Amino acid sequence: ALLEMEENQITLDNLGKGSDNPAFSSVGEERLSEGCDGPCGETKEERRGEGKGRFSSYCRKAVQPASKAKRFCKAYAKVLRRVVLALLGVAYLCYFIAACWLNFQRAIPLVVMTAVVVFFICWSLFKKHCGAKVLLLLSPIWKCFKKSWLWLKWLLWVALLGGLIIWLALDTARNPEQLISLAGFCFLVLFLFACSKHHSAVCWRAVFWGLGLEFVFGLFILRTTPGIQAFQWLGDQIQLFLGYTTAGSSFVFGNRLIEEVFAFQTLPIIVFFSCVMSILYYLGIMQWLIVKISWILQVSMGTTSTETLSVAGNIFVGQTEAPLLIRPYLADMTHSEIHAVMTGGFSTIAGTVMGAYISFGIDAASLIAASVMAAPCALAMSKLVYPEVEESKFKGKASIRLARGEEQNILEAASNGAATSIGLIANIAANLIGFLAVLEFINAALRWFGEMVDIEGLSFQVICSYVLMPLAFLMGADWADSPLVAELLGMKIFLNEFVAYQQLATYKKKRLSGLEEWDGSQKQWISERAENITTFALCGFANLGSIGITLGGLASMVPQRKGDLASIVLRALLTGACVSMLNACLAGLLHVPTEVGDCVTFLSTANFSSTSYAMYTCCKQLFASSILDSGTLSFTGAWAGQAEGMRCLTQCCGHYNHTTC
Repeated sequence: ALLEMEENQITLDNLGKGSDNPAFSSVGEERLSEGCDGPCGETKEERRGEGKGRFSSYCRKAVQPASKAKRFCKAYAKVLRRVVLALLGVAYLCYFIAACWLNFQRAIPLVVMTAVVVFFICWSLFKKHCGAKVLLLLSPIWKCFKKSWLWLKWLLWVALLGGLIIWLALDTARNPEQLISLAGFCFLVLFLFACSKHHSAVCWRAVFWGLGLEFVFGLFILRTTPGIQAFQWLGDQIQLFLGYTTAGSSFVFGNRLIEEVFAFQTLPIIVFFSCVMSILYYLGIMQWLIVKISWILQVSMGTTSTETLSVAGNIFVGQTEAPLLIRPYLADMTHSEIHAVMTGGFSTIAGTVMGAYISFGIDAASLIAASVMAAPCALAMSKLVYPEVEESKFKGKASIRLARGEEQNILEAASNGAATSIGLIANIAANLIGFLAVLEFINAALRWFGEMVDIEGLSFQVICSYVLMPLAFLMGADWADSPLVAELLGMKIFLNEFVAYQQLATYKKKRLSGLEEWDGSQKQWISERAENITTFALCGFANLGSIGITLGGLASMVPQRKGDLASIVLRALLTGACVSMLNACLAGLLHVPTEVGDCVTFLSTANFSSTSYAMYTCCKQLFASSILDSGTLSFTGAWAGQAEGMRCLTQCCGHYNHTTC
């Protein structure tokens, strides 16, 4: 009996292997009863515990079905998993067919998302089961291709360059102002090459592929109908998604506060976004998406897996969160790779604050496009400014293990995400209070110094408008809009992009409300083209305040490399700022002016009780069409012979000043 009891003892090894305690199974119970032939338990203590023993025995017998079910689930876990997945797949297929049958137009987004998911599932299964066989089959063709690659490469580059030149010549013939953006793009690339750490070591493959991918992404997003529709739909969905924040913030703060107070209107969006991002990380969706994007960049540009993953992560998360994906590898990364990681952080914005900018009224599709286009451009310009001269430990490494969160379930992930955002919100609020107060103090001091020499209205914005005005013009803004665009650039670089986007939103609201463009000598808003260019130029964390954030975040992960980080950060800041401006130049090059509709019909049916940008544009067209000759008023163009012309002109003169009035 003693030997059998020793066999049934629980050890740490058994626990580690997941063994069940035999004493709580039916077999163990029989063994214990067999080992006691006589009236075991004649002592007083055993007689007292006899009732307890019987109760424990009943409990063990009651638990036996659950234990058997647990063992069954463990034994057939794979089969049960496949059955559950099959049932879920059949249920989704029925739902998908029903949605398409009821209204196919309404179900198009569902069809696209389903097609993307099915493609990647099929691709992963194909690669897993047939990938090695296909590679073996194609190996002779690959060897032949590698032999011919030397002359094929140059042929391909010449064809691409020729096609680009022809396309630019045809496209800019209609809008010659686009050539200014092209000149600005070339100037910024040459400027960054002049600032390169090692001119002779530049890997031009990474540079040209990065700029090429940026151009292809921009062309698809800003020019093609599917790209425009897809990103517009995505932007609309994000705006709709952000609206759900109201349910939580109105319950906590009340409707009046979230409608009137900025802090209660915008900052809760960051809590919601942070919560959702944390859930997506827990589910592994963000990691999967980042890996797919980084694979495209790594294969085409030839960069290492660590730096590429970090830059791809910056599309969705901030400058301190993205390096966490590659935290175990930071200590062994080269100076060039660290520079790429920093540049990626300075070139993009986090998804959490993007929600806040969208709530200001900034175009969501432009913000998403800017973040996507910035990833390849950041890698390319990083390799131009700080080329690789060391031997990387991660060169040729196909993949690395991504860091995962420590949350145990989805509720903990949501809670941690919301809690993490508190520090970010406090940081944003404190920075806004501090920066705006400092800006007002600087402006007061500058006004005082200016008045000493009879210079009226000297301010930080005025200085920026003069210093950065040529840069704003090179990005593609009209000369009249360049001072205001330069002011916003100065705010972004010397303060932060949050303040700059707030001011840009103010200009946009004035334009959409139909205010006159000029109030005396003061310009009240900027054109739609300048708005689009500025949206791209401001989309990045490249400001002086971010230096401390980046150094603090990375130094906490690799404290032994604090000196290396400090020596690289200023160069990375300059590169990140130029990446955002390169995106702005590309946006100016690809911008298509919005066509004015039928102003005759619009003004003839318009209600002139309020103004709008469409009304301002059409009234401006009407003013240009009116001719006063010898006291007789007549109209040309679309307004010639229109009976409504005089009435509409009178109504327009009630809102806008013009010499015709």
